[in-house]
Amino acid sequence: MQPVAIVAMIPARMGSQRLKQKNLRELGGVPLITRAIHKCLAAGVFDEIWVNSEHSTFGEIAAQEGVRFHQRPAELASNTATSEQFVYEFFKAHPCDYLFQVHTIAPLLMAGQVAGFVQTMLDSDYDVLLSVVNEQIECAIDSSPINFTFDRKTNSQELTPVQRVTWSITGWRASTYIAAYKAGQCATYAGRVGYYPIDRLAGHIIKTEEDLLIAEALLAIRQKEGDEQAR
Repeated sequence: MQPVAIVAMIPARMGSQRLKQKNLRELGGVPLITRAIHKCLAAGVFDEIWVNSEHSTFGEIAAQEGVRFHQRPAELASNTATSEQFVYEFFKAHPCDYLFQVHTIAPLLMAGQVAGFVQTMLDSDYDVLLSVVNEQIECAIDSSPINFTFDRKTNSQELTPVQRVTWSITGWRASTYIAAYKAGQCATYAGRVGYYPIDRLAGHIIKTEEDLLIAEALLAIRQKEGDEQAR
């Protein structure tokens, strides 16, 4: 029997609108792209680790860190290109059984959480596994309650948590994704979808300068947690 091909893909295009060259921005003196690579290596669960970008700068970084580089077509790095398109293009170039997208913009997601996420997917029959933060507080959409009612006041601890998808890490079964894409369906959510809870720090996403400043403040907390776990 052939071993299961478990691949990590780190998307890192050079262009970004809200935070310029965000994948090269530093957190605690370390570029976000480098943090993501180190995290995937430390998780120890991947057969291959790929940086996926249109720009050769990221290829140089990948080589320095001992991982692989996939140069996607320039047209798949524009603001109009969808993640479904570049993920499918990667699948075509690099056949595998499972693909795990690890985002640079979730730098407080820890290697142990990556390993736990991957193992959960492998142990399940999910075709898609989404990372979520469980928000156990009153939530509404378009001014309508989601997990509470205006008829009575409920204690927060009694509420059903709202699962906020963070995209910190996402897993797909390759065969299901590819079949859905070829059929013109939404491949991102094709098949049986599972939800993997992570803590709020791991679910903090950097898209703006403010997000980066918040991450800097949270980094000390995360590092302290890591130090305590190592004792």
